[in-house]
Amino acid sequence: MYIGNDLGANYSKAYTTFKVWSPAAKRLKVVIYNEYFEEFGIEHDMFRLDNGIWELKLEGNYGNRYYNYRVTVGNTERETPDPYAKGASINGNRGMIVDFESTNPRDWDYHSIPSPIKPTESILYEVHIRDFSIDSHSGITNKGKYLAFTEEGTKGVGNISTGVDHLKELGITHVHLLPAFDFESVDERLDRDYNWGYDPYLYNVLEGSYASNPYDGNVRITEFKEMIMKLHTNNIRVVMDMVFNHTFSIEDSPFNILVPGYYYRFNADGTYSNGSGCGNEVASEKPMVRKFIVDCVKFWAKEYKIDGFRFDLMALMDIETISEIKRELKIINPYVLIYGEPWTGGNSVLDHGLQFRKGSQKGMQIGIFNDEFRNAIKGDNDGRVLGFVNGAQNLECEIRKGIAGSITYNEILCGFAQEPSEVINYVSSHDNLTLFDKIMKTSFAATDLEREMMNRLALSIILTSQGIAFIHGGSEILRSKKGNHNSYSAGDEINKIDWSTKSKYIEMFKYMKGLIDLRKSQKVMTMEKSEDIIENLHFIDSPQNTVAYLLNSTYENNFRHIFIIHNANRQEISINAPLPGAWKVIANGREANLKGIRGGETMIDLQVKVPPLSTYILGQ
Repeated sequence: MYIGNDLGANYSKAYTTFKVWSPAAKRLKVVIYNEYFEEFGIEHDMFRLDNGIWELKLEGNYGNRYYNYRVTVGNTERETPDPYAKGASINGNRGMIVDFESTNPRDWDYHSIPSPIKPTESILYEVHIRDFSIDSHSGITNKGKYLAFTEEGTKGVGNISTGVDHLKELGITHVHLLPAFDFESVDERLDRDYNWGYDPYLYNVLEGSYASNPYDGNVRITEFKEMIMKLHTNNIRVVMDMVFNHTFSIEDSPFNILVPGYYYRFNADGTYSNGSGCGNEVASEKPMVRKFIVDCVKFWAKEYKIDGFRFDLMALMDIETISEIKRELKIINPYVLIYGEPWTGGNSVLDHGLQFRKGSQKGMQIGIFNDEFRNAIKGDNDGRVLGFVNGAQNLECEIRKGIAGSITYNEILCGFAQEPSEVINYVSSHDNLTLFDKIMKTSFAATDLEREMMNRLALSIILTSQGIAFIHGGSEILRSKKGNHNSYSAGDEINKIDWSTKSKYIEMFKYMKGLIDLRKSQKVMTMEKSEDIIENLHFIDSPQNTVAYLLNSTYENNFRHIFIIHNANRQEISINAPLPGAWKVIANGREANLKGIRGGETMIDLQVKVPPLSTYILGQ
C-alpha cells in the first residue's frame, strides 16, 4: 500500500516527476511525445522504489507534452496511458503533462462561488452536456459543447430564453452533469458520435468530444473551467456523475496493463464478477483501488471546484470507501453534496454487508435515490404499472411516507432514512422512460390536458416534499424521447432537449418556476432534521386518492401555515381548511405564484375545492 499523494505526472517549470504503481512490472519506462500526433517518443527508464512504486524525475519544462508508460510484465511489453493522467490527447491515447495554472480562465482563482446552502435546499437538474444545447432551436452557438453553458442571452422559438438563462429563470440550485470524464464509447474525432458516457477510461481526464478542439489536451480543461465559472457566477453549483463501478474495457484498461487482475472482482471460477451489468466490476475494497477513487474525487473537487458528486451503482462500492470519500471531500468543501444509486446492476461477489445499499447512508450525510417514492408516484419505470398520479389506487400511505422525507415519521410511515438530507426525491432521470413518455404510455385514453396535469402533479409532489429535490432536465417542458427507454446511444434526435417545446408548454414551465420559488422561500419545506418534520408536518384526513398536509412554520418572513393538497382523482374534490381565517392561494394546479395567483387572491371559506389532477397550495 502506497500512501503518498503524488502518483501521476507532477509538473513544475523546472522538472516533472512521474510516479506509478505497478508491483508486477519487471521494467517501466516513461515515453515522452512532444506533440500528440508523433508516432515515436523518447523513452526514459523509471526506477523501482518500495511498495511497487516506480519513479522518474525529468529536469526541464515538460508542460503540455504528452506521455505514456511502457511496462514489461512477464515477457510482454505494452504501452498505456497513466491511470492518474489529468490531461490527454484525442481519445485518451496519450496522457498529457498539464500546467494547470496556464489553463485557468481569467479570474478563475477568485471567481464567485455560490454561497453554501443546506443539502435539503438543493434542487438538482440532471442533464447530458450534449443534450442541453445540440437542438437546432436552442439558439446556442457552441452546440453540444462545454462552452454552450457559457452563452447568455440565447433565445429559442418565440424569443423564449434557452440554455443558462433558462436555468437561471427556472431557479434550480445545481446542474448535475452526466459523465464529463473521459469515456471510451465515443470517437472524439467524430462530432456525430453519441453516448451518455457511462464507459470509463481515464477518470481524471475530461471528455474531449465536448471540447471545441479534442486534439489539444489543454482546450477541454480551459473550456470546462469556463463552464464551471459561468455557472458559479450565475449562482448555479455543479455536480459530477462518477462511474467507479466498472471500466469500459478490461484487458486494455490501464489498470489491467499495469497491475493485471488487481483492480477487478472475480467469481470463484476466475471469471469477472458482473454486478455492474457491463462485464466487470471494480474492486473498491482493495487498498490501492480505494486510494485511486478517493484521489480522483479529491482532484476534481480541488482543481475544478466541483460542488457535488453523484455515484453510479453505488452499492458496488464498499461502505468504507464511501466513508473515506465523504471524509476527504468534506475537508476540501464542508458543503459538498454527495449522493448516488443504492443498488447494483446485477449480482456481485462483494459481501452484501459491505455494499453501500439503502439504509447504509443513515447518519452519513450522503443522499440516495428514493426509488420507492418514484414508483409510488408514477408506477414502474418502463411498463404499464400505474402510480398515484396516473390512476393507481391505495397509494396514499406511500406518498405520505415520501412527503415526510422517508424518515420514521410514525409507526405507520417508516422509511429508510434517518434524516431528510439522505433522500433524493425524483420521478424520472436519464435512465428509463421520461416522465412524459411514461404518462403517455399508461394514459392512452386521457386527453392531452390530463396528461400534462399528471406531469405537473408528479413534479409538484417532488417539489413540495421533504428531502432533496431532483429534476430530470427538460421535464419542466414535458421532454420526450419518443418512447425510447434506454437511449444511451440513440443519438441526438432522441436525446436532445427540444427547445421548441418550451413555447408550447410555457405555462408548465412557469408553473414549475413558481413551485421552485415557493420551495426556496419557505424554510419549512426544506427541514434538515427528522424531529422538525415530525413536529411541523401534519397530515390531514382527505378523500381517497388524495394526500393533504399542513406545514407549521416559526421562521421569520415565511408563511405561518402552508396547506398542501395533492388530488390524483379525475374529478374535483372538497376538503375543509385545517385552520380558520384567510388563506392566500399560491398554487391551483395550473398556476403557482409565491405572491398569490390571480393578483394575490385569498380564500376565506372553510371548504377548499381542489381541481382534478392538481396540487393546491394555500398560505396563511
